[in-house]
Amino acid sequence: MARVTVDPAVLPTPTFDDVVRARERIASHLRPTALYTYPSLNDVVGTELWVKHENHQPVGAFKVRGGINLVSQLSEGERHRGVIAASTGNHGQSIAYAARLFSVRAVVCVPEKANPVKVESMRGLGAEIVHSGRDYDDAREHAEQLAAEHGYRYVHSGDEPHLIAGVATLSLEMLEDRPDLEVIFVPIGGGSGAAGACVVAAAHRPKPLVIGVQSSAAPAAYRSWKEGRLLEADNTTFAEGLATRTAFELPQRILREHLDDFLLVGDDDIQRAQMLMIEKTRNLVEAAGAAALAGAISIRDRLQNKRVAVVCSGGNVSTAQLTALLADR
Repeated sequence: MARVTVDPAVLPTPTFDDVVRARERIASHLRPTALYTYPSLNDVVGTELWVKHENHQPVGAFKVRGGINLVSQLSEGERHRGVIAASTGNHGQSIAYAARLFSVRAVVCVPEKANPVKVESMRGLGAEIVHSGRDYDDAREHAEQLAAEHGYRYVHSGDEPHLIAGVATLSLEMLEDRPDLEVIFVPIGGGSGAAGACVVAAAHRPKPLVIGVQSSAAPAAYRSWKEGRLLEADNTTFAEGLATRTAFELPQRILREHLDDFLLVGDDDIQRAQMLMIEKTRNLVEAAGAAALAGAISIRDRLQNKRVAVVCSGGNVSTAQLTALLADR
């Protein structure tokens, strides 16, 4: 049987009104997350810096916003058939969490060496876990095959308007809390979070700059944005939240129109930023959650006297990852 695929070129671009409606849908399930400033981090970047703590979400990552917005709108037929997703962890957790809320069966395909903290969380939320392949893209291809074979509603991690509108609510919260923000840094793996930030920022006056940050060890989205077409690239990053070999059409469409800048940072830079985040904010922060700070540090000279926010996208660190981080310090 052929794989179930949806041409992303026909998917609608989410609007600001879609984001507002998404907030209404998730409001009874998720509280707004904290937006804090830390004087010691201000000193590192050399300006006023605010941290959006999506690591405070019930699954420890921002994507749960999109999961709830999407699953809450499934048809009765889709709910009956169940949903399937591929994930290195945070997207899968979001779908598992939302599926549990709405009594929907969830299957999540993960790489063979997926973060055990995230896998345990997904399984604890009731999702069926299927290990397949060496990385996210291998798991994604297997999920597409299973969706075709069993009729599951396949939930792509980026080419889903409802997911993007849902995760965009974090940017809406930031700009309502601090309407004077001038620059927002967002980590990019597939790009749903940055795309959501772009949708919200484009509707805000004055418009803040939105800057995406990706690992130079997995630069597919960066290269695609630079060249204006979807490209693949090697993926060797240790930051699983940024680890993809492919770029996605719908996020790229939004990023090409609205993203102000896109930075690549090294894995060593991300690791240093992760340690800084843990030390200065007293929070557990996963590698992808520190990428935005790494980006801000890399252009700190351009940020002087500006009000800056970084999205801490998640805090799902395994014991082994944390031990390795401390050992390398």
